[in-house]
Amino acid sequence: MAVRSSVRGVGTRGAVSRAAALAAQSAASGRRFLLGVTGPPGAGKSTLASALVRRVNQRCGPGSVVAVPMDGFHLAQAELVRLRRADRKGAQDTFDAAGFVALLRRLRDRGDDVVYAPAFRRELEEPIACAVPVPREVPLVVVEGNYLLLDLGAWAGVRPLLDECWYVDVDDGRRVAELVARHVKHGRSPDAASEWVNRSDEANARLVAAARSRADLLVRRS
Repeated sequence: MAVRSSVRGVGTRGAVSRAAALAAQSAASGRRFLLGVTGPPGAGKSTLASALVRRVNQRCGPGSVVAVPMDGFHLAQAELVRLRRADRKGAQDTFDAAGFVALLRRLRDRGDDVVYAPAFRRELEEPIACAVPVPREVPLVVVEGNYLLLDLGAWAGVRPLLDECWYVDVDDGRRVAELVARHVKHGRSPDAASEWVNRSDEANARLVAAARSRADLLVRRS
């Protein structure tokens, strides 16, 4: 699945420094910046987004950055069953992409006192509305998810709303092993987890990887 790319790469430390600079630039300009963090399933996007929030808030002050997950726009399980898509939950057409784009527009406009974003709860396997508050004064929003660079259908509206989008780059063997372990942790048997990853998650990973060259920066997981 490896894809060659001429996009410049950095480690986590360099990514934190860049994010802190974006937060400071946004605060000085008075315009909110949206920073995308993308990559295939299991790449470590949520881990990187959490690290950026923690470290940038330490450097620049509390409330400098908030993370908003794309996964909050998962269709509910009942709707996936109705659409006969439950057996490939996580694919690009199992999300409300248009709703996600609408949220990004609200975040960019910065017209509301608070914008509430949904989140996905793995223990429930369902999205939860109004779970992530983003106050107007927050200068930098980290948007995290698989399909931020996808140029297909409603997803094509995401990239133009992001000031930058970074791709998390990690060895595929390590990524797949960690992804199988995650599914086991959340209740699947090892065999069922491996089958799901190789059939569903890896199909999604190939779609995500094909858009890697559209990223502004590669963040290499050590």
